[in-house]
Amino acid sequence: MRFDRSNQLRKRVHSLIPGGAHTYAKGDDQYPEGMAPILLRGQGCRVWDVDGNEFIEYGAGLRAVTLGHAYPPVVDAARKQLDLGANFVRPALIELECAEAFLEFVPAADMVKFCKDGSDAVSGALKLARAATGRDMVAVCRNQPFFAVDDWFIGSTAMPAGIPDAIRAGTVKFDYNDLGSLERLFDEHPERIAAIVLEAEKYSAPAPGFFAGLRELCDRYGALFILDEMITGFRWDIGGAQARYGIDPDLSTFGKALANGFSVSALAGKREFMRLGGFDHELERVFLLSTTHGAETHGLAAAIATMQVYRTEPVIETLWSRGERLATGLKAAAASAGVADHVPFLGPPCCLVFGSRDETGQPSQPFRTLLMQELIERGILATSLVVNYSHTEADIDRTIEAFEGAFAVYRRALDDGIVNYLRGRSVKPAIRPYA
Repeated sequence: MRFDRSNQLRKRVHSLIPGGAHTYAKGDDQYPEGMAPILLRGQGCRVWDVDGNEFIEYGAGLRAVTLGHAYPPVVDAARKQLDLGANFVRPALIELECAEAFLEFVPAADMVKFCKDGSDAVSGALKLARAATGRDMVAVCRNQPFFAVDDWFIGSTAMPAGIPDAIRAGTVKFDYNDLGSLERLFDEHPERIAAIVLEAEKYSAPAPGFFAGLRELCDRYGALFILDEMITGFRWDIGGAQARYGIDPDLSTFGKALANGFSVSALAGKREFMRLGGFDHELERVFLLSTTHGAETHGLAAAIATMQVYRTEPVIETLWSRGERLATGLKAAAASAGVADHVPFLGPPCCLVFGSRDETGQPSQPFRTLLMQELIERGILATSLVVNYSHTEADIDRTIEAFEGAFAVYRRALDDGIVNYLRGRSVKPAIRPYA
């Protein structure tokens, strides 16, 4: 494949957009040098770039496109709504209709408020927790990489520039599947922690009793339980991971899969907390998610259409079965090539990712780059292996075939030295302090 046009455009992109992308995870530094395509269009599970290259794509829109690009029922609903207007001075009827449809999917929640991105939803949940408890600190799961762009979270990452130390000190971390690590935080910061924030699952399944234990700790210490379902929502189960695992959060946040790539996210939760953002009480009100574009009607129409597909078609079952077919085939191919110990496949089948390890067994960005380099050459665009509803069995088989070829190169690089096979610089972590 050639990337002449993409590489020509790259300098212009970086001169106008800091980092060359509006999301760090989409940056050039996440791809092999000279092989970061600039895309023109997508259809189903395929995308085409400005050079005319065609790829089978995984993790579309950072897991936001669950049904497939340009999925006709969703596009048709958004297009029809656009003819009626996109944004008004008062709430539109479709806001009520979307809220009713959403709350049917998430019965543990009594109220919902829509916004445009996950960060606003999670930060809104934390604000509610602080108001409800009168506390200032938050405990987040150490083993999960991202919750919000806002200071309270980014200050706890490897990229905290511009965030005051006082704000950074307000966020503490506990370990997944380790109730003792959370209990210690509650004891170390008595009556300070307003909420805990975590995803239901990343790479490891929840241990028996883990979520019941989290609920008990929050109740005992007076903190709210915030469940981030940005990724798990409408991918693990039609009601999110909370339905799959029987989790009882106070507040939960959804996005990504909610509207198949259209910008819709949601903060949902128990009425006693959500109502603090309204005016049907005598308590001090919380300024909660007041966004000009939070209820754009075409996005909500896309969300309603997306939820209708989930309701009437086997979307969740297909995501799991296609992912299982992919995982089984890739593990067999890795074993056959002698790289099973170097390329692990992690996470549940509906949200699969791959690792990369060097000859000593240590995680390796250069070897990740090599694997991506070889996959891109073979028509696979995959920073993850997250399937969508449009991936067919033939697409999965084609992907396994591409990995077989990439694994052969990986094995030779392990034996002969990666310097003989890697072209250009290595990829880097998206969140890092220096270039």
